[in-house]
Amino acid sequence: MRLLTRPALAAFVLASAALTGCATHYIPNTDVEDSEENRKVIAFAEKYRHAVEDKNTAALLGMASPDYYEDGGNVDPGDDIDFAGLKDYLAGTFQDARAIRYEIRYRRILHEDDVIYVDYTYSASYRIPGRKGEEWRRKVEDNRLEIVPYQNEFRIVAGM
Repeated sequence: MRLLTRPALAAFVLASAALTGCATHYIPNTDVEDSEENRKVIAFAEKYRHAVEDKNTAALLGMASPDYYEDGGNVDPGDDIDFAGLKDYLAGTFQDARAIRYEIRYRRILHEDDVIYVDYTYSASYRIPGRKGEEWRRKVEDNRLEIVPYQNEFRIVAGM
């Protein structure tokens, strides 16, 4: 086995230190690069998540932009929803849930022009009235919140 010379060992140590110094740091329990702006976005998204779990329709509407518009992810305009439709949904169908557990794993934050895209995977468990009384349902899916800066915070323009 051949040992490294002192200059070679020093070069190896410096190169190793440089490589580990460039490692990306992530916000804990996310796949999102740690930065002040990303932390603000995650904090806002967590307020949204808690408002869903608490069924706080006033908070959810307050987080939504008056320009809110959701196209349902398809070409059928029948399932599109604007701010007024969101308000109706939150006052109606959303209230059918008796309990909600909403967990989010943040995957990525993209800043493009004036819109910030928050990609995440959620696990939603909720209890709703069923044929045999109340029953639990569970859904796991990827989603994207689209938010825009508003004063010192953000507003959701799509993705609720």
